[in-house]
Amino acid sequence: MRLDDTMLAQMREATRILQSQGPMAATAAIQRALHGADMPGGMPHFDWTAPARPDAGTLRDINPAPEAKPAGMPGGTDILSRLRKLAGGKWQGNSMAQPVEDAIVDAAPGQFLAGSCSNSAGTRAYKLYIPSGYTGQEELPLIVMLHGCKQNPDDFAAGTRMNQVAEENNCLVVYPGQAQGANISNCWNWFKSGEQQRDRGEPSIIADITRKIMADYKVDRRRVYVAGLSAGGAMAAIIADNYPELYAAVGIHSGLPAGAAHDLPSAFAAMRGGKTGIRAGGTGLRKGMPVIVFHGDRDQTVNPCNGEQALAQCVADTPETTGNAAPSSGAQASRLKVETGQVPHGRNYTRTVHYDDTGKAIAEHWIIHGAAHAWSGGSSQGSYTDPKGPHAAKEMLRFFSLHRQPE
Repeated sequence: MRLDDTMLAQMREATRILQSQGPMAATAAIQRALHGADMPGGMPHFDWTAPARPDAGTLRDINPAPEAKPAGMPGGTDILSRLRKLAGGKWQGNSMAQPVEDAIVDAAPGQFLAGSCSNSAGTRAYKLYIPSGYTGQEELPLIVMLHGCKQNPDDFAAGTRMNQVAEENNCLVVYPGQAQGANISNCWNWFKSGEQQRDRGEPSIIADITRKIMADYKVDRRRVYVAGLSAGGAMAAIIADNYPELYAAVGIHSGLPAGAAHDLPSAFAAMRGGKTGIRAGGTGLRKGMPVIVFHGDRDQTVNPCNGEQALAQCVADTPETTGNAAPSSGAQASRLKVETGQVPHGRNYTRTVHYDDTGKAIAEHWIIHGAAHAWSGGSSQGSYTDPKGPHAAKEMLRFFSLHRQPE
C-alpha cells in the first residue's frame, strides 16, 4: 500500500493519539485510515457524539473497539510498533487512560460462554458469565448488560468488571451483542421508533435472550435486572419500560430516558440537551420502576440532563426532578437524601437517593464530578471506562439486590 500525503497525515495523527490516549485508540485510528485508503470516500460511521454543526452529515465513531486488534488489518502490527517507537516506547494518557499493565484485572474464575438467540426480528450473539458458585440447585439473580457503541460483550465485561462483581455475589450475567449488520458501529438502535416497542425489533431479541437464560439455567425470576452504558443505557431504559414484568430494576449509565428520540435528528437533539417534555409520569419508563443512574458531569457526548430525565420517569415529582423548590401540588413526593463523597485518590461524587413511604430506596442518582462519557469505576482493559470513579458495577448490584418482582 502506497502511503500518500493523506495517509501520512493520518499516521501522524495516530502517533498523536497514541501519546495522548493510548494504543487502543491509536489502533482504531489506524484502522480508519486503512479503510479510508482502501475504499474511496472511506467507511460511513455512526457518531454517538453529536456533530458540531446541525447540518453535518458525516458521523464519527467514538468508542474504539479493543477486539479489533492490530493483527487483524494489513500491516497493522508493524505500523503500531513504529508508532510506539515514534512515541518513545511509552504513552501517557489523560485521567481515564492508564497503561494496561497498571490496571490488570484478574479474570473471574467462572465460565464465560458464547451463545446466540433468534426470533422473527433477527439473531444476536451473547456472552454469559456463570459464577464458579453456580451449582444448578439454587436460583441465582440474572443481570442483562447492554454495551455501548463500538463495543462488544467481551470488551464491555472487561471494562465494567461486572463478571468479578457477579462472582463475588453469585450472579449470572448475560451480555447481548449488537450485530454490525444492524448498526455499523454496533450501537443499539435506541433512537429508531421501530426499535422501542414491545415484542418488536431489538427489544424483543434482548427479552428473548433473557428468557432463554432463564429457561436454560436456574434463575430467580424475581431477581432479573437490565443495565447499560450510553446507547446500551438508552436501550436498557426502553427494555425496562416495555417488559416491567420481566425486569425488577434498571441501571442507566451515561444513557438517555426511554422515548427520548424517534429518529437520528431527534437523537442528536436529545444527546445535546435532553428531550423537552419528558417528566415524571410522562411517556417513557413506568412510574415505580426502580432505577439507578450514573452520569459524569463533564460528559460531552450525552448531556447529563438525560440522567435526570431518566430518573424523573420513575419517581414522583421532587425538587430534583422538577426543578421546583417543593414537590408539585398533589404529587406524592419521594423522600430525598443527598450525600457527597470521594473515591480514595479518585473522583468526587454526589449521590441522591429517593425513598418510598416504607423507607425503601427506589431510585439513586450518581453524579460523578469531572467524569466524561465513561463507565465509572471500570477497568482500562475495556474501552470508555473511568477507573477513578465510584465502582458503578458494585453499586448497581447493591441497588438491584434491594428489589424483586412481586410474588
